[in-house]
Amino acid sequence: MSTMNDSLVIARRNLIRMTRIPEMVLFGLVQPVMFVILFTYVFGGSMKIGNSTDPDIYKNFLMAGIFAQTVTFATAGAGAGIAEDMHKGLIDRFRSLPMARGAVLTGRTFADLVQTTLTLVVLAVVALIVGWRPGFADSTNVGKILGGFGLLLLLGYAFTWIGALIGLSVRTPEAATSGGLIWLFPVTFISNAFVDSSQMTPWLRHIAEWNPFSATVQACRQLFGDPGLSRSGAWPMQHPVWASLIYSVLIIVVFRTLAVRKYRSTTA
Repeated sequence: MSTMNDSLVIARRNLIRMTRIPEMVLFGLVQPVMFVILFTYVFGGSMKIGNSTDPDIYKNFLMAGIFAQTVTFATAGAGAGIAEDMHKGLIDRFRSLPMARGAVLTGRTFADLVQTTLTLVVLAVVALIVGWRPGFADSTNVGKILGGFGLLLLLGYAFTWIGALIGLSVRTPEAATSGGLIWLFPVTFISNAFVDSSQMTPWLRHIAEWNPFSATVQACRQLFGDPGLSRSGAWPMQHPVWASLIYSVLIIVVFRTLAVRKYRSTTA
């Protein structure tokens, strides 16, 4: 409980900082909105999903991928924020306080999760405006839709720990931003987020189908009632909800352990 209380105090500090620098939140909202508009209207009539190039089908296919990309790209901001605190000596000030060591990182990731939630809400509204139509037929579908967003937030939280480890491993916020984005591009684009993975070459398709990012995208499409689901025989594509949960929990366990260990060795 003491560690949790310390984490919440740090999370509150980071949330207050975000409100005092509103351009951080604003720029974080603009980029995913631009992705939605550009991908919808630029690629909407040319992407083949199954046997169709219908733009409306592609809109529903695309949104789960855009949502997942948005929550994972928050990783770069998390890493840069931690690197900045390290660079300015703020972490040294926290060390002088009677608080849990891991609370600094946990509080930071909690604050980033709140910002990611806000971004997802805005993005969902924009998606509805441009034509995204998940199943709203009954309360069961609404529950599934909320479950899909829950999986997205869990994936975003898991990837934030990767960003935390990167932020602790570099010397400057600029390096953390670059390091946080370099590996994200292949993870998000070698996936089923923006194209039907069945259209890929066999070796690339296998990588995409076993990508943790693809599992969450597939799970969201299933929960959102999207007809453009992959018909792959790979286990993560056949059981995407379970695969998404397993992948996200494993990433949190592994990278939280590594990040806290790195934090302790860095500040020792």
